[in-house]
Amino acid sequence: MKTLKFPLVLTTIILIFIVQNLAARKTVIKECNDITLEKVKTAMLCMQRYSWEQGVAMQALLEIGDSSNLLIMARESVQRSKPDGRLSMVGSDFNIGDTGVNGAGVLAAYKITGDEKYKKAAQGQYDYLKKADSKNIKGVIYHNNKGKEIFSDNMFMVAPFMAQMGDYDEALHQVEGIRTLLWNRDKKLFHHIKTEETGKYGDPSFWGGGNGWCAAAMAQIINILPAERMAEKQKLIGYCTEVLDGCIANQLQSGLFYDKITEPNFEESTLAAMLAYTIYTGIKAGWLNSSYLVTANEMRAGVYSKVDKYGLLQGASAAPTFNSPGTSPEGQAFFLMMEGSFRKLKK
Repeated sequence: MKTLKFPLVLTTIILIFIVQNLAARKTVIKECNDITLEKVKTAMLCMQRYSWEQGVAMQALLEIGDSSNLLIMARESVQRSKPDGRLSMVGSDFNIGDTGVNGAGVLAAYKITGDEKYKKAAQGQYDYLKKADSKNIKGVIYHNNKGKEIFSDNMFMVAPFMAQMGDYDEALHQVEGIRTLLWNRDKKLFHHIKTEETGKYGDPSFWGGGNGWCAAAMAQIINILPAERMAEKQKLIGYCTEVLDGCIANQLQSGLFYDKITEPNFEESTLAAMLAYTIYTGIKAGWLNSSYLVTANEMRAGVYSKVDKYGLLQGASAAPTFNSPGTSPEGQAFFLMMEGSFRKLKK
């Protein structure tokens, strides 16, 4: 009897200890998440922002349900638009594709308020992107007017907005066009830039941010496409899963990735947030296998570890040059998008 009693007592003590610690840990994590989210949001709103940074910040507020701040940002986006229709034009007159990402926030402002000025502004942005001189000969939208270049970023900047405007064919055309030009089948990753005049990659690396933009864009479009476009949905699901797999194959022990995914430069935090957002979104919608959840949670933990006491996501590809570790509005925004999609999945 004595030989049986001791292990039973010991086991009971261990179980009580584990339960108490798990309960305490759960409370701490929940409190940390709420506090951290507010700090990250405040830091983002305090940052100076170019057009695409304003747009993705609005999408972050949409994701976490902060309509009050969204409406103020959408108002500013419209107030600082150009006569040609481009939104949020602050210090970036050369932008073409970047301005399109503001469309989602402006459309949301119209749905919330019913104010026709937002609807008109979204239409103006859409019309600008549809113009022939915004595109190459195959109809793929240029990133800016400084040179005839296609950026991976544009998949997020323009394609989801086209789908939100009901132009599903244009959204899919932009995805296919960028994929044709920048996709590396062997690595299952996107190159960042291709220059039309030379046919060469302006940046041959597999930049983390560019791959994150593409993954997040496809996740959004999959969810926007109506049921009658199921064949296109399935194709995009395949594309999105491929780039997730290509990135995950290069994931580091920290849960993060190198800034240039296949090259050991510095551990970068934005891509992990982008991919976690994509995975949580896909699992919630039912088109991505739940086996990706473990990996997404590792990414999320890695991202959280990079948030400092001021709510700044450190280790991001740093604005405005994006070639060194630091902070950026898009890093802040994707932290919020990651957290918003995570909480929706939990519910």
